[in-house]
Amino acid sequence: MDEDLKKSAMQMALASSIGLAMVLAIFGCLLLGVYLDRKFDSGNVFTFIFLVIGIAAGFRNFYVFIKKNFTDDEPVIKSLKSESHRQRPAPKKN
Repeated sequence: MDEDLKKSAMQMALASSIGLAMVLAIFGCLLLGVYLDRKFDSGNVFTFIFLVIGIAAGFRNFYVFIKKNFTDDEPVIKSLKSESHRQRPAPKKN
């Protein structure tokens, strides 16, 4: 297996697991909030708070995953400047 194919296969395997990680973070916090509401008889206060925390944690996990595993080798601006066939359009005359 060449290196690029191995890297792509690893990224696809990690990407398929991110959905499961988001669901576990959201429902785990939701269940914790429901448990605390029942234990302290506080209505739905803890459920709402922990649901928001779970959603934030799920999206944070997704963001960290993307930043860690899908980094570009070079920035887009730098790669556009290095293309010799691209030229700036002529300025508009007033």
